[in-house]
Amino acid sequence: MSTCVLIAAGGTGGHVFPGIALADALVARADVTPVFVGTVRGFESSVVPTHGYTLETFEVSAIMGGGPIRAIRGAASAAGSLAHAVRFVRARAPAVVIGIGGYAAGPVAMAAIVLGVPLFIVEPNSVMGLSNRLVAPLARRIYIAWGEVRVRLGRAEVRRYGVPLRAGFVPRRYEATDTRRVLVLGGSQGAQALNERLPEALGRLGLAHLEVLHQAGEGKEASVREAYLRANVRGARVVAFSSRPEDDLAWADVVVARAGAGTLAEIAAVGRASLLIPFPHAADDHQAKNAAAYAREGAAMWVRQNAADSTRIGIEVARLFADGALRERMAARALSLGQPEAAGRIADDVLQLAGITGKSPLGRSTRTASPVALRAS
Repeated sequence: MSTCVLIAAGGTGGHVFPGIALADALVARADVTPVFVGTVRGFESSVVPTHGYTLETFEVSAIMGGGPIRAIRGAASAAGSLAHAVRFVRARAPAVVIGIGGYAAGPVAMAAIVLGVPLFIVEPNSVMGLSNRLVAPLARRIYIAWGEVRVRLGRAEVRRYGVPLRAGFVPRRYEATDTRRVLVLGGSQGAQALNERLPEALGRLGLAHLEVLHQAGEGKEASVREAYLRANVRGARVVAFSSRPEDDLAWADVVVARAGAGTLAEIAAVGRASLLIPFPHAADDHQAKNAAAYAREGAAMWVRQNAADSTRIGIEVARLFADGALRERMAARALSLGQPEAAGRIADDVLQLAGITGKSPLGRSTRTASPVALRAS
C-alpha cells in the first residue's frame, strides 16, 4: 500500500514548482502518493493536476498585504480552515506533511501539529513566509536555500539544501560570444512592468542580431508582441509560459527577471548573468531581499522596480552586453550558488526521518512504512 505524503504548496510558481519537484523526487525513491493542498484561486489549481498529482483545495483568505481589516478576515478564515484541515489530515493519514507556502499551508501544517504527524518545512526565500514562521518551531526539519534564514531560526533543525528543482536544471557552462540573446522571465503569472518596459528598453539598444524570448503570462502575449514590433525589435518571440525553462536559460546570454526564489534557483542551477527587478509588493519585500542576497554574491545586478524605467533597464543590459568577461564572471558566480540536487537531498532526508524505505533496483518498495499514528484532536 502506497504511503500518503501531503504537500502544502500554493499561490505562486515559487511555491508550486518546488513542491512538484519534491513530489517527483519522492515518487522516484519510494512507494509514496503525494497529495497537494492549496486553493482554487492559486497557481496550483491549473498546474498540479497537469503533472499527475491530486490537489485538494481549501478556502483561505490572505492575512498579509491588505491592511488590518483584511488581516482580521484572513485570520478568521484561517481559523475556520483549521477544523477542515484537521478532518482532512486525519482522513488521509499521511506519513508526513511538507509545508512550502501559500494560504493553505498554515492550516494544514497546524493540523499536522495537532494530530502528531511529522511536519517538514521547505522555505525557498531569504525571508521566511508567515505560514512557515508560525509553525517552524514545531517542525521536525526545516530546509532552507539562504543563509540569512538560518540566523532567524535559532536552534531549529535546519538543513541548507536549496530550492527543489525539476529534472533538467543542470549546469551549462557559459562562454561569451557575439550572440545577443535576452530571456525575460516575469514569474508564473507574467510581470506587467517587464511587459511594458522591456520592449522599449531593448529597442533603444539598437543592437544588430538581437534575439529576445519574453515570457509574458497567459493572455498577455499579443500586446507584448505588438510592443516589440513598435520598438523595431524584430527578433522577439513572446510566449505565455515556457515549457522548457532550463533550455531557455541555456540559450540566453542575459536574463532579465523577477527575483522569486524559484527563478533565482533555476538561473543559478544553469548559470547565467542576470538583471533582477523584484516584484515590489511581495510579502515582507522578500523578492528585493532575494535579489540583494544574490547580487552580494556577484551573481546578478538588481534594480528596484520604481527605478527600473526603460532607460535604466537599457543601460544595464547594454553594460552586460558590452562586457563578455563580466557576463562570464556573473554566470560562474551564479553557477557556484546553484543546488540542482536539492529535491533529491530533501526527499532522501524526509524519507529517512519518516522511516519510509526506498525502492529496490527493480522499482519495488522494499518496505513501506505504516502511516504515523494520529492523536485525537
